[in-house]
Amino acid sequence: MIFSEQNHPNQVKKGRIEVICGSMFSGKTEELIRRLKRAKFAKQRVEIFKPQIDNRHSEDEVVSHDLTSIRSTSIESSGSILLMSTDVDVVGIDEAQFFDDGLVEVCKRLANNGIRVIVAGLDMDFRCTPFGPMPALMAIADDVYKVHAICVRCGSLAYVSHRLVADEKQVLIGEMEEYEPICRECYNEVMK
Repeated sequence: MIFSEQNHPNQVKKGRIEVICGSMFSGKTEELIRRLKRAKFAKQRVEIFKPQIDNRHSEDEVVSHDLTSIRSTSIESSGSILLMSTDVDVVGIDEAQFFDDGLVEVCKRLANNGIRVIVAGLDMDFRCTPFGPMPALMAIADDVYKVHAICVRCGSLAYVSHRLVADEKQVLIGEMEEYEPICRECYNEVMK
């Protein structure tokens, strides 16, 4: 048998932070679910969390736009994640942009305790402004994976989730009726 870092018998459990980011309709949640299902298949103990504010599809599941789903726990604040993450190998967090800034410290503590943390969220809001704790999470992450939707106006890679309804609140939970993924050029054209 060949020993490598991956299968060494004295290997210490190593924590890490993985961030999946991008615009709406880019496949962030789908990628999160894929990674978490693989961890479960590998018989790892997995806990998944999402913010209570996001109840579009289900109260007790993370659901992607293509309706792939995985069981989750809805929580009000990031501090609850630490309380509910004992005896786990992997923690998944969806819609991270809706959590408080304490999520950054929570993720660091989990990773420092040997837990793999996989976070998915919007990197920018509809104004192209960094969104919630996502910029800080990307800065401390071991790995950042940016996914892209396709611009519904020209077919290029999408850059932002353009809001279609007149509402200036930063947080507006929505779907295709409220948002469309568009590229930088189309966004600049729309904003003229």
